[in-house]
Amino acid sequence: MSFATRPRWIIHLPTTLTSLDEVAALAVALCDSLGHLAVVDFGEMTLSEEDAQFLRTRVFCDARLGGVGRCRRPDAHDGPCGQARNRG
Repeated sequence: MSFATRPRWIIHLPTTLTSLDEVAALAVALCDSLGHLAVVDFGEMTLSEEDAQFLRTRVFCDARLGGVGRCRRPDAHDGPCGQARNRG
C-alpha cells in the first residue's frame, strides 16, 4: 500500500467550550500555534457538537490556489481566496 492510498487518522479533541464562536477561535489558535507542522491538515479542520458529530462545520475555506497551497481564509468568506486568514 503506497503512502497516498493509506488511510489518514483523525484526532478528535473534545473541549469544555459551549459556543461555536469560542471553539472556532480555539481552532484558529491551534492552527496559528501548530501550523508549521506539515503532518497536520488544518485546511480540513471541522467542528461539531459533542452529540451531533455527524454534523460538521468547516473552519477554513481550503480552496486550492493553483499550486501555491490552499486558502486559509474562513469558510464561506467574502472576496477572493488567499493564503492569509482574514480575521476581520
